[in-house]
Amino acid sequence: MAVVRLLERDERVFAFLLALVMVGGLATLGLAPLRPRYRVDVYSLVMWFAAYKACILALVTVNPRATGPIFTGALAVDLLLVFSLLYLTGGADSLFYLLFFPLVAVNAYYFGRWVGLLVALVAGLLYAAAAALAPPWVGWTPVIILMGLVGLPAFALGHVAERERRARAEVERLNAEVTGTLTRLQAAQQELVVAERMATVGRLSLKVAHEVRNPIAAIELNAEMLGDIVGEHQGPEMDEAASLLTAIREQVTALDALTEEYLAFARFPRPQFEEDSVNEMVAAVAEFVRPLATRQGISVRLETDPAVPPMAIDRSLLRQAVLNLVKNGLEALSQGGVLTATTRCLDDTVEISVSDTGPSIPLEVGQRLFEQFFTTKPQGTGLGLSISRQIVEEHGGRIGWSSVIGAGTTFTISLPIKRAEHV
Repeated sequence: MAVVRLLERDERVFAFLLALVMVGGLATLGLAPLRPRYRVDVYSLVMWFAAYKACILALVTVNPRATGPIFTGALAVDLLLVFSLLYLTGGADSLFYLLFFPLVAVNAYYFGRWVGLLVALVAGLLYAAAAALAPPWVGWTPVIILMGLVGLPAFALGHVAERERRARAEVERLNAEVTGTLTRLQAAQQELVVAERMATVGRLSLKVAHEVRNPIAAIELNAEMLGDIVGEHQGPEMDEAASLLTAIREQVTALDALTEEYLAFARFPRPQFEEDSVNEMVAAVAEFVRPLATRQGISVRLETDPAVPPMAIDRSLLRQAVLNLVKNGLEALSQGGVLTATTRCLDDTVEISVSDTGPSIPLEVGQRLFEQFFTTKPQGTGLGLSISRQIVEEHGGRIGWSSVIGAGTTFTISLPIKRAEHV
C-alpha cells in the first residue's frame, strides 16, 4: 500500500518506469559478452545507475513542483551516460546503442511527440559522435536508420500520450462538473425539504394563531371585567386579587404580541418598492426608540451619511427590519450603554448598521441567530431576526453580524442601490 500511495502522482510513476526501463535495459545488455579491451564492470554500473534513478525518484517526491527541470536534467544525463557507454565499449560496434530506444520512448510519452522526435535526433548524433571517436566509422546510413527507428515510434507514442492526457483532463473536468451539479442538487433538495417543513410550520402557526386569538380576547375582556369588580371592593384580599389580575393581563398582552408576530411571519407581505430616503427612515426609528432608551439609561446615537441617495425600498418593511435590530440592541443593553445606528454609502451599496456596547454573542449562538424559531430569550419567538433577514433578502441585500468581547455587537444590512424605475 505504501508503494501504491508513493506512485499516485504521474511524475512519480514516470520516474519509476524510467528507472525500471533504463536500469533493466542496462542489466539486460550486460549479459552480452564484451571484447576484452572494452570490458567494463557492468554489475557495479547497474548498481550506481539504480542509485542515481532512486535519487531522481526522491527528488520528484520531495519537490513535485520542480518535476519539469528534474526530468529535463535527468534526460540530459541519461543521454550522456549512453554516449559514454558507446564510446567506452566500441562505438558503433557496441550494443549499448539499444538503450536509446527505451530512453527516447519513455521521455516521448512524458514530454510529448515533438520532444520525443528531438531527443531521437540528438540520440542519432550522439551515436555518430561515439562511432567517430571510437573507429571504425560506419557512415551516416546507420545513424539515419537509428534516428528513424527511434524517432518515428517515439513521435507516435508521444502523440497518443498527448491525446490520452487531453481525454483524461476532459473526463476530470466533466467529473468535476457532475460532482458540482450533484452537490448543488443535494443542497437544493435539502433546502426544498426545509422549505416544505417551514411551509407546514407556517400554515400550522397561522392556524394556531387564529384559533388562539379569540380565547385571548375573551380572557382579556373577562380580566378587565374582574378588574372593575375588584376595584369596587376594599381589603387585603382585593389587593391580592388586583395584583393577580395585573399579572394575568401582562401575560395576556405577551401572548397577544406573540400571536401577532407569528401572524406577521405567516402573512409576510409582498414588498411595494418606492423611492424613499434610507437616512430619514433610520432617523425616524432612532427617534421612535429614544424615549424608551432614555428611561433605561441608554444613549442613542445616530450617524447618517449624506452621500446615501434616495433609493427604491419598501419603507414600512425595511423599518420593521431595522426596528427589530434596534430592539435586540436595547435588550442587550439592559444595564445601560450606547446604541448606535449608522448609514454609509459604499459604491453601489448602502449599509445600515446597528451597534450596541453590550455583551458579545457566543459563536455557537451566532451561528443560529437567523434560524426561524431560535431564541435565547425566555419569552422570545425566534422570529425577529428571521423576519429581518427575509425583508433584507426581498430588497436584494444581505444581513450579517460581528461581535467583539468587551466592545459589543454590530448587525449590518447591505442593500444594493436601486432606483424606482428599475424595480
